[in-house]
Amino acid sequence: MRILAINEAAVAVRSEMRNAVFSFADMTTSVVAVVTDVTRDGKPVVGYAFNSTGRYACGAQMRARFIPRLLNADPAALLDAAGANFDPAKSLATMLAGEKPGGHSERSIAIGTIEVALWDAVAKIEGVPLYRALANRYSKGMVRERLFVYVGGGWYHPGGTLDDLRAEVGRHLDTGYRMVKIKVGGLPLAEDVKRVEAALAVVGSPDRLAVDANARFGRDDALAYAAALAPFKLRWFEEPTDPHDYALMAELAASYAPPLATGENLYSTQDVVNLARFGGWRPGRDLIQVDPPQAYGITQFARTLAAIEPLGFRRTAFWPHGGNQMSLHVAAGFGLGGCESYPGVFGAFGGFADDARIEDGMMALPDRPGIGFERQRALFEIMRGVGGVQ
Repeated sequence: MRILAINEAAVAVRSEMRNAVFSFADMTTSVVAVVTDVTRDGKPVVGYAFNSTGRYACGAQMRARFIPRLLNADPAALLDAAGANFDPAKSLATMLAGEKPGGHSERSIAIGTIEVALWDAVAKIEGVPLYRALANRYSKGMVRERLFVYVGGGWYHPGGTLDDLRAEVGRHLDTGYRMVKIKVGGLPLAEDVKRVEAALAVVGSPDRLAVDANARFGRDDALAYAAALAPFKLRWFEEPTDPHDYALMAELAASYAPPLATGENLYSTQDVVNLARFGGWRPGRDLIQVDPPQAYGITQFARTLAAIEPLGFRRTAFWPHGGNQMSLHVAAGFGLGGCESYPGVFGAFGGFADDARIEDGMMALPDRPGIGFERQRALFEIMRGVGGVQ
């Protein structure tokens, strides 16, 4: 059993969305295909992944360092103890060989994307959905039948009005979602407050609405928004400021009673531990939103959960960023709080399988082996081209 090839390609996301910080118009992502010599139903098993959303393609690092390290390794050194499947932890260690401590963001996304693609292959070889493979290893085999999913929306559109925002939120509710997150920080505070009020009037309850500032604010604006938003008692206030500004995060946590959330820009276990230790993060209240493909992958995500549990944070405090099939399986396999969704956003890279349905805010888990990209027609056409296997 061996890896025959690891292919990577940069693909344009093709989205015109804008948050408080930047437009996604020029955003790209790396698509990875891990081709193995294992066959199922007469075809080679290929594991697929992409580096989620909001980060540009990182193929240069993959091609220069991480792919060669895996392909040059002794094939047996990448297998589990029984020699019956690949061991992603061993592949992670192989990719990290020769890397200095720290400097996580330069390599964590490239490594994590390859590692998640390998997990797709592992689950396909076992003939189970990825969430089942993860639950068997990390959750004593326990899996919920359905998972809570919320919408990441409320983007800034040129010429967009409050009526447009209300209509968007209403569409999400009509398709079965029960919680929506909207953007803040892209307009003056008073106008953003009106957006919150407009969305809240549609969802009907503050625990069904969250806001996301995409790390836009410095101290003065962060505290001003916190003061203005606190009376609404929203589900959470996400990324009010740079997640590494632990002093400001702690100051916000001390003055803002409702839940805070951050983590999509944290790329290592130590980053998350530092947030909990020095950022004032409150167990049982605040959320952590690490995106596994961007943070060294699923193996390291499991280590992050183990590292932060002694600090009082349960798995349900984790709501992975991403809004895709990868984050869906991770949330289900580890028993996390819930999963994000991006319906109709980020082109082929947003959302779930074509036949996925949301009912009363919940989605039934798929039963297809692996991550199931094969049931996302537009995305799998891209992935299949990268894999080179028909």
